[in-house]
Amino acid sequence: MRLAGKSALITGAARGIGLEFARAYLAEGAQVALADINATAVAEAAARLGPGAHAVQMDVTDQASIEAGFAQAIEKMGKLDILINNAALFDAQPFADISRTTYDKLFAVNVAGTLFCMQAAARHMIARGAGGRIINMASQAGRRGESLVAVYCASKAAVISLTQSAGLNLIPHGITVNAIAPGVVEGEHWDHVDSLFARYENRPLGEKKRIVGASVPFGRMGTAADLTGMAIFLATPEADYIAAQTFGVDGGNWMA
Repeated sequence: MRLAGKSALITGAARGIGLEFARAYLAEGAQVALADINATAVAEAAARLGPGAHAVQMDVTDQASIEAGFAQAIEKMGKLDILINNAALFDAQPFADISRTTYDKLFAVNVAGTLFCMQAAARHMIARGAGGRIINMASQAGRRGESLVAVYCASKAAVISLTQSAGLNLIPHGITVNAIAPGVVEGEHWDHVDSLFARYENRPLGEKKRIVGASVPFGRMGTAADLTGMAIFLATPEADYIAAQTFGVDGGNWMA
């Protein structure tokens, strides 16, 4: 029960990594507001998780929706101690084919969504005067460029940079900002990634996923559950002195 008495908001929490984080936080004693653009899916997810889980409809690309979602979460839980910025989009294209539509869509969610959700959380935490924790989801893709993934890599590099800047600015208020950089994670997200690589690299479905998983030093792709330990740790008192850092949780796939 390392998070007993804490209240957290997790974006992109209707499924995948966000939902697994919500499950882990509840098991550690926290209340959790699951925020997602899909109102039906997030309501069903919160209902499955049971007491302490609250559903919040939120579009992280819309400022009014962010403000309304945070207000609703704080009203339901009484306060906000922890934010996990998990909502994200992925796309892949040859560099010469990148469109402004793709760029705008990914940066609106991955970068602006992260920035303005951090801002909403920070304003509440500063006003409350009790500090807080902000955890952003970066990626190993933010550490390097990749041939077909220029926009996604750039967006996750921006998340790492925002984590550093916000971390330095907010630490005087007792608010720590850190990030988690997963490697390749099993699930619906990578099924979508695999389908894009199948198209652009002329591969059978599943081949890219198999190759990438086999190349991880740990010997397999990660799972959402592999990431929960870091997400919990960064919200505990043991992480009080850690700020503006990005931690790889990737089976040794990228050493920083």
